[in-house]
Amino acid sequence: MAQRSNTSRRKRRPDTNPRKKRRIVYKFKEDEIVDYKDIALLRKFMSDRGKIRSRRVTGLTPRRQREIAIAIKNAREMALLPYTAQRRS
Repeated sequence: MAQRSNTSRRKRRPDTNPRKKRRIVYKFKEDEIVDYKDIALLRKFMSDRGKIRSRRVTGLTPRRQREIAIAIKNAREMALLPYTAQRRS
């Protein structure tokens, strides 16, 4: 009978990579609505350059990410949010 390798019995070390940045996960309530007029909420999902942050960064579900993206785009059209960051001279 073949022996099992010791790899399955070894304890895994916890991920202790100091360079790895922790992901920020935003929690939404089930009935919470994403509105284009809620600028404070939408700014959390934008970079300092005015880009929409990816799901990988925000930790949102696909459905919530689509809602956030649509709300940001609507807010840009209504001139509540900038398309890009302002340039410094």
